[in-house]
Amino acid sequence: MATPPLPDPRVTRDVSRRLVGTAGILGMTLSGALVLAAAGLETTPVIFVLAVMLAIAPVPLLAAGVLWLDRYEPEPRRMLVFTFAWGATVACFVALVLNTIGQAVVGSSLGAEAGEIYGGSISAPVVEETAKAAAIWVIVRRRRTELDGVLDGIVYAAMVGLGFAATENVLYYGRGAVEEGLVGALATFVVRGVMSPFAHPVFTAATGIGFGLAARSRSGFVRRVAPVLGLLVAIGLHSLWNTSASTGAFFGVYLLFMVPIFFGILLVARLDRRRERKAIERHLPAYVQAGWLPAGAVGELASLPARRRARKRAKAQGGRRARRAVADQQLIATELAFLRDRRERGLTDDAWQAHEATLLEQLRAATAGPAAPGDLSGTP
Repeated sequence: MATPPLPDPRVTRDVSRRLVGTAGILGMTLSGALVLAAAGLETTPVIFVLAVMLAIAPVPLLAAGVLWLDRYEPEPRRMLVFTFAWGATVACFVALVLNTIGQAVVGSSLGAEAGEIYGGSISAPVVEETAKAAAIWVIVRRRRTELDGVLDGIVYAAMVGLGFAATENVLYYGRGAVEEGLVGALATFVVRGVMSPFAHPVFTAATGIGFGLAARSRSGFVRRVAPVLGLLVAIGLHSLWNTSASTGAFFGVYLLFMVPIFFGILLVARLDRRRERKAIERHLPAYVQAGWLPAGAVGELASLPARRRARKRAKAQGGRRARRAVADQQLIATELAFLRDRRERGLTDDAWQAHEATLLEQLRAATAGPAAPGDLSGTP
């Protein structure tokens, strides 16, 4: 009797990934539906729709602001969607369940006021920031190469924070409308959607910075401790914010702490983007010498305005396909520079050369497409 062929392990892995992905999508969908259902039960249909509209309205602009920070190597769209969706669904569901239970238990034992203090100043910061941090942890575990610096950590953290805030705001805007009508909903929108739309992204950015520092370090101690310290800072900021709202110190904390911290995070992102530019200038000349990139490509790739002009020129001369080809070339070349940078720092494994070869083939394919004159074409 002939021995049946053994299953291809690659096929098995692909099936496993698809099953995990499908289960994850279903889980997030169910979590989000349950949270929105809970919000809907507290309001009327009209108020619920109004709350959803107010919560969603600023999201595109806020997300665009976050993505603007990361222009050398934009993160994969599916990973950005994952982090936003995780914050809007799983993290919100976990927070709603655990915070409600915790506040009820403490309130039944120590009184309603103690329960509210516990829920706002202790439970919410710990539960919510831990639930949001789980999304970044998943990326590090499953797609480690997608988070290779502080800027990446800030972007992913901000996206999960925006997702969380969007769903949470549905609850707050609905409650504001129930208590004080349209005026209450709009007043809540001004505080949460206009004055402090980046509150949750700022809290979670501390966690993202911790993961980003870990990704850049060869020290096992730093890789273990930095994310934990980042999470603790996020919890502390969140607790300070919630406590200030319940004690009448909101505007003081807002002006003296949160606004400076917000601009501090922007400064950290800017400094890390400068590091990325230097990595491009340092490592891409080797690919120019080898003939993979044309002369002058390094200067263009290191300059964000020059990269933008190259894409606009390609679109003007060859349409959207040409623009897409130039954008692909820019991204692949940048990934090659970052790969070499990680290699120089001892942060790659033995498969780095295979990864480099894959990127070079992708670069060859991109330059064989409908590229416009004066772009990064001309590779061998």
